[in-house]
Order: sequence, then C-alpha cells, then structure tokens
Amino acid sequence: MEKLKIVKIGGNLIDDDQKLKDILQDFSNLNDKKILIHGGGKLASALSTQLGIVPKLHEGRRITDKESLKIVTMVYAGFINKSIVAYLQSFGDNALGLTGADLDMIRSHRRIVTNIDYGFVGDIDEVNGEALLNLMNSNVVPVFCALTHNGKGDLLNTNADTIASALAASLSAHFSVDLIYLFEKGGVLHKPDDDNSVIDNINLSTYEKLKKDGTISSGMIPKLDNAFTALKEGVSSVFVGASGISKERKGTILSLD
Repeated sequence: MEKLKIVKIGGNLIDDDQKLKDILQDFSNLNDKKILIHGGGKLASALSTQLGIVPKLHEGRRITDKESLKIVTMVYAGFINKSIVAYLQSFGDNALGLTGADLDMIRSHRRIVTNIDYGFVGDIDEVNGEALLNLMNSNVVPVFCALTHNGKGDLLNTNADTIASALAASLSAHFSVDLIYLFEKGGVLHKPDDDNSVIDNINLSTYEKLKKDGTISSGMIPKLDNAFTALKEGVSSVFVGASGISKERKGTILSLD
C-alpha cells in the first residue's frame, strides 16, 4: 500500500522561525505523499491582547467568541498558513493552504454546551476524503490550518491535533498512514519539567495507567486521545516528538498493543 505522511506541527515550533524553516525543509524532502497541519502558536493570543480582546482559555483550550474567531481566522488561515505555504514553495513543494471550508474538506458542528460554552469551536463530523485524494493525485501538498466549517456559513476553530487524527483516519483505507505530531518537547515526558525523561513507547494500556497516576495530564491528554483514536481507526503508526519527519526519530512511538 502506498505510504502517506501526515505531519502536525504546533506549540513553540510555530513561533520559532528558524525551527519552523528546518522542519518544513525536512518535510519537503519527503518523497511519499504528504499532508501538513499546523496550529496557531502564540500569535493569535498576542494579537488579541494588542487589540484589547483578552484571550479566554479553559484547561488550555481557547474559548472562541465572534471577535476571537475573526482573529484566529486572520492568524491561522492568513499569516501563519500562507507563510508556511511560501516556505514550502521555496523548498520545491507545490503546497496549497486550506481551511476545512475549502472544497468542503472538513465539516464540523459547534461544540455542544455542557459546563462551558466554547463558542465557535468545532467538533469534526466528516472529512471529504475524495476531494483530498484528488488534490494529492494532482501532486498538490495540502496544508491545513485549525479551522473547519459547519456547512451553514460558519467557520469553527478546531483543534489541530483532532484535524490531523481525522484526516489520517479518513485516508487509512487508501494509504499506509504515518501520523506525526511535532511540538517543542522531545516526546511524551515522564516528568513534565525534565526534557530528558522521554517515554520511548506507550501502548493503550500503559497510557491509561499514566493518565490515572497523573504522569500524563492537561493538554497532552487530548493530543494522545486523538492519536490513539487514529490507531483504532486503521492508521499504521503514530509518533510524538520534536523532530520525527525523517528516519532519525527521537520521541515517543504509540501503539495499541
């Protein structure tokens, strides 16, 4: 089966221009079909503050009201997405920047209100795999930002890790998919403050134990939940680390068994 690399970059890697260039150069060297998904870094929060709109977060997740949605759209789909596309073009990749609304790629619904109203935040319903396949078969490298749509004219701020997992799962029937999550840490850490405490391998049962004893907590939980969901839905491999696009990977490998 043909291979597909799906790479999600986030955290401080988005904010460090040199690290971002290095990762994109590494990504451009891949010969397999490939998709890139990126988060928003700190720029959206910084711009919000400059405009007098205080960013609202709950357990590390952004609450997106109408004014915040304008800002994340400008930052995610605008400056960051197009900067990444420009870098990839300079490295020889025929990259195309996308939101989930483009070509009706990713539909979602506004998150149901329970204890917290997250506003214009989307939970994914479906991926238009056929449209995505057509792009890749035309030698286009899709570059997705963290926005989807609901089919009713609304853009929705959507977790980039979730987008990566959903894209990987939707294409696993057509490719042997490697899902790679890159961020500023060297992998999943046994001690959050010790960058040298990387856990090399985590299977599903170990993951449940590490969550229960508090070793894995806060923002790492939704990232790994998405990763294990992808594995359950047929994705071949999942890797979490600071650099893992090339063969020399240093980080955490996830598996079901």
